[in-house]
Amino acid sequence: MKPQPLGPVLHSYFADHLIAVKGLRPASVRSYRDTIRLLLLFTAAAKRCKVTRLTLEDLTFDRVLAFLRHLEEDRGNHIRSRNQRLAALHSFFEYVATRSPEMLAACQQVAAIPAKRVPPPETRFLEQDEVRALLAGLPGTGALALRDRALVLFLYNTGARVQEAADLRAGHLDLGEHPLARLHGKGGKWRTCPLW
Repeated sequence: MKPQPLGPVLHSYFADHLIAVKGLRPASVRSYRDTIRLLLLFTAAAKRCKVTRLTLEDLTFDRVLAFLRHLEEDRGNHIRSRNQRLAALHSFFEYVATRSPEMLAACQQVAAIPAKRVPPPETRFLEQDEVRALLAGLPGTGALALRDRALVLFLYNTGARVQEAADLRAGHLDLGEHPLARLHGKGGKWRTCPLW
């Protein structure tokens, strides 16, 4: 069977699948693009050919495993970066499986590569004197001084993420006798925080 050109599949994946079907934001598409670019450069170097000579069949399970090792060992990427690249590869190979059934076995093997476990980052907090120093360092005058102080105090008081604060609406606040804020967080979950 004649080798399949890689270009049309890649173009369709980015233009049709990621943008039109999945509706990914430009930054996400760039992240996927960077992963695929690195894979193509790695594969071309391994085959000792130009990127333009690669075919779909050159993207084997063994090459993907070697690429993931290369990210960690040669490029010094953190496990989180490796896992992010792997997620992009899972998406790409899932797409390839729908376009080229003869690649299904390799696609299934790639899909079965698990993300590596990584311990969560240490949760850090500010000591009371550090919070006082932060608040003392805020501008006391100017057009935005009151807003900035209120925002920093709100974030500290509620433990809200920046996106949660940005999504806050007037209807999410109860400024009565016992002030409360309702925050819409990750995973679509809501939580209520007292305000002091």
